[in-house]
This record gives sequence, C-alpha cells and structure tokens, in this order.
Amino acid sequence: MTDPVYDLAIIGAGPGGYVAAIRAAQLGMKVALIEREHLGGVCLNWGCIPTKALLRNAEIAALLGEGKEFGFSVEKVTLDFGAAIDRSRKVSARLVKGVELLVKNNQIALLWGSGRLVDTHTIAVTPKEGPAQTVTAQHIILATGARARLIPGTEADGAYVLTAREALERRELPKAAVVIGAGPIGLEFATVWNAYGAQVTVVEMLDHILPAEDEDAAKELDRALRRRKIKTLTSTRVEAIEKTGDGVRVTVTGTKGQQILEADVALVAIGVRPNSEGLNLEEVGVATSRGWVQVDGFMRTQAPNIFAIGDLNGALPLAHVASAQGILAVETIAGIENPPFDVNAIPRGTYTSPQVASFGLSEAQAREKGYQIRVGTFPFLPNGKALALAENRGFVKIVAEETSHEILGAVVVGPEATELLPELVLAKTAELTPDEIAHTVHAHPTLNEAILEAAHAVFGKPIHV
Repeated sequence: MTDPVYDLAIIGAGPGGYVAAIRAAQLGMKVALIEREHLGGVCLNWGCIPTKALLRNAEIAALLGEGKEFGFSVEKVTLDFGAAIDRSRKVSARLVKGVELLVKNNQIALLWGSGRLVDTHTIAVTPKEGPAQTVTAQHIILATGARARLIPGTEADGAYVLTAREALERRELPKAAVVIGAGPIGLEFATVWNAYGAQVTVVEMLDHILPAEDEDAAKELDRALRRRKIKTLTSTRVEAIEKTGDGVRVTVTGTKGQQILEADVALVAIGVRPNSEGLNLEEVGVATSRGWVQVDGFMRTQAPNIFAIGDLNGALPLAHVASAQGILAVETIAGIENPPFDVNAIPRGTYTSPQVASFGLSEAQAREKGYQIRVGTFPFLPNGKALALAENRGFVKIVAEETSHEILGAVVVGPEATELLPELVLAKTAELTPDEIAHTVHAHPTLNEAILEAAHAVFGKPIHV
C-alpha cells in the first residue's frame, strides 16, 4: 500500500457522510467524500425533507376545509398537487446547494462515483463516465445508506407500484391508493394524498399501525386517520400486487378473510435494506449480518480503521441517527472521548396529523423488560394553547423507573409533537428525572405545558386534570 493521501475517506454523502466529513475537516483532517448520485442522500433528496414540504402543503389544504371552526369560508378552492410536488423539489434543491457550499468551504475533496474497498486503506472510485481512480486513506467511513425493501416478486415501476422515491417524483395525484406498511413513511404519504382528495387504504401486517410505537399513541393516530376517511387494515397480509390496465389490484388477507383492493397506485413502505453490495466488505474483514454492517458502540467494524454509520449498520434508519453516528465515528478517530451510541436516547418522529414522537422504551416494552415503572400521562384536551390552535387531540406519556425515577422513554402524540419531544430527550441524556421537569417553570400558554403536567402525573399530581 502507498502512503495514505487522506486522513479520512468517506463513501456516501448523505446526512451521515457529509456531516462526518465536515466534522473531520473541522478537526483538521484531510478528507475525501465519495458520492455516486446526490449530496444529501435520500433524506435531502427523496426522503425526510421533500415529504415534510408536502406535509406542510397538506396541512394547509386540510385547514381550508375547516374554515367554519375559525370563522371563515372558502369557495371553489383549487388544489394543485403537481405544484406541491414542485415546491418540495425546490426545497430539496435549495438544501442540497447548501450542502455543496459547506463541502466546498470546508475544503473537502468531493469525488463522484461508486466506491469499493480494495483493502482496509484503499478505495476504488468508479465514475459513471471516465476512468476509475484510487483513493488511499488512514481511516475509512462507510455511509452508503439503505434503499426501500420491496415485497418479493414485486418491482417498483414508478407508474403503478411505487416506493417513496417514485411517489415523490409523481406530479399526478392518484384518485385511490393502497399504502402497504403503516410505519412513518406510509402514514405520511397517506396523509398527503388524503388531504388532496385521494381515497387511501393503509394495510399493515401487524396488529396496529406504527407497530414500533406505543400502542396507545397508535390508537390515537388511528382514530384521527379514520376521521379523515383514511381506511386502515391491521393484522392484514398482502398476498399479491397485480397491475391492471389502468391501476393495481392488491389481494390481502386479514381477520375478515381475503379481499381485493383496487386503486391507481400501490405504495410499498415496509422498511429498508442496506446498500452493502459491491463494497467488497467480507474480503477486507468487515463483518455483516443479512447485509447490515456490524459495529460496536463507536461505529467501529471488525476492521480496526473502518467505521460504518447510518442506515448501513441497521441501528435505526433515521437521518439524525446517521449524522450523530458520523460525528461519533470521526471524534473516535480523533481520540475524543464520548459515551457510546445509545439507541434509547434517539428521538423518532411521524409527521402525520396529529404528529407522533417518541424515544426509548414504550410502557409495554418497559414492563416486558421487567422494570417496575411509574407512568405519567396528560392529555392535550385541557391545554390552553392546544385549544387555541383547535388541535387538542392526543397526549404526553412519560415512562419512569419506579425507584430511581430514571426516564426510560416517552411518547407525545399531538400538535408539534416532534418539536416538544427534545425536552424529554435532553432530560434523559442529562439524567434528569420527571420531578426536575415538574419543578421547571414552563411558559403559559404553551404546548409544552403538557410535558410539565405529564411529569407531575408520574407522581399522581397533575394540576389540570
């Protein structure tokens, strides 16, 4: 091997890779960032950012139909779904340009092409056109992410069978859609399409929507979706997806037997699979399990100088997880001491209406693990700010250990839940208890007073219920 040209080379410029590159540059490292398609990865281009732009459009579209509550009426409203898609693409493009500027300003070498490990210090970079080149580095971070998982025997064609990526490019609103998978991605698209007038049916194999979340929160969201005429079929398995002349026919089997769902499109949102093929991992000593790269708490693989971050390691496929792991990996390389990655201190969010946000253990999970717990729950119904917003459905739930009062987890379902949760995540990471939250003055009227009241409720002493 020749002497390394770079201190660090990173394969993949998504929210894990580009953030890791910037932190490394800040720490004085010479960095190469290798990307085959788009800066910002799935999140900025085809995931969290454009979907949130669409959800904002959907929120406004839904509000126009609720004018009576606020004392106004709107007639002959024309909703342009194509314009909403265009706005989401512009938002993404603006953020990608911002990342390009950050990479340039931090003097990071940006190399376009697919990266493959030659050995533990060498990467072959193959561009779409032109000759390949070789990059050598003292350390390597793998940040190649993941892609949508499809039902076996099914392919996304962009016309009738979609993944989130194809759905974000489709300017035509489906009149009817079947969403397969009731996780955050599926439910967010269901929310958008429904707000623009589509008939949406969501199919989930497990026994409640948002199967990874607190069951009470899932039930609250399910009621809200049904009020909006979104049909949800739980404990229901997809048997087949058949393309017809002008749409799809989805055969499902549930508690009421087999039925046929006909629609313009079927969106498959059943999870992701790692982009680990073609990296030459096993040959250089990087262990995998079903394609997911195995790492320790500091993102180190079995190859001492190679790290793997984000969706590729399968810890939790979220953009902010990739960014946090990227910083942790780089600072580990730099010799900076940090605690290991803690999946139980990671916030999760579903941007439906109402939103659902959580972290750590649910009430059921805590009991299953044998914890003796205290649970504090407070509804948004008596919250003054929620009433003023006319968004007073939902609740805050805090799960704490019985004796130490350590916060084990929490869930918020309601208005701006994803913005409210960080107070509780910070309390967890700072080892604060619900008692300390309860004795912290919260401004009135605010939505986060519901956090305060839930903290009081852990000890059976909420004020306004």
